[in-house]
Amino acid sequence: MIVMKKSLSRRTVLRGMGATLALPLLDGMVPALAAQRGTSVRPTPRFSVTYVPNGINMPHWTPAREGRLEMTSILQPLTPFRDQVTIVSGLASSPAMPLGGEGTGDHVRASAAFLSGTHPKKTEGPDIRAGVSMDQLAAAVLGKDTPLTSLELCLDSNDLLGACESGWSCAYANTLSWRTPTTPLPMENDPRLVFERLFGD
Repeated sequence: MIVMKKSLSRRTVLRGMGATLALPLLDGMVPALAAQRGTSVRPTPRFSVTYVPNGINMPHWTPAREGRLEMTSILQPLTPFRDQVTIVSGLASSPAMPLGGEGTGDHVRASAAFLSGTHPKKTEGPDIRAGVSMDQLAAAVLGKDTPLTSLELCLDSNDLLGACESGWSCAYANTLSWRTPTTPLPMENDPRLVFERLFGD
């Protein structure tokens, strides 16, 4: 329930407080219920991809050697999750490179190729085409038992229309995720809408 009024009735406040007080108990019951059934509690696997279109300072990002992960200065915030993080280095995105005669359009083309691993079709019209993105392949497996299989989030608005860059459709710049080769998934940058999607009715 999302309340839009500025003033809340006493009953609404008490109902909300009651629900809030019960939340820690719900989490606390999970291990007890699992122990009672003789099963172990396994956390739901998560998969996250971060896209930094302007690049990263690679010497401060890439670990110095293979094996046990030594956190670089940029990766320091992930230290508590060190045993759950895998850093893959030395990859190149050849599909993001221009084909003969395509000219510029690197930003738009790179967005479309980042997770799909395919070279997008150069078009300004609605006949866009890339490939199914790896996050959606992972979501089909990891998210099959969750209410939302995937969330596509961004920081900036992504409401560009028409041709964005040198004959490339803005649809390629507005998303990284593709459910099918012709179905890009819109990204959301409004925290309220994300919250409503996660917890709304």
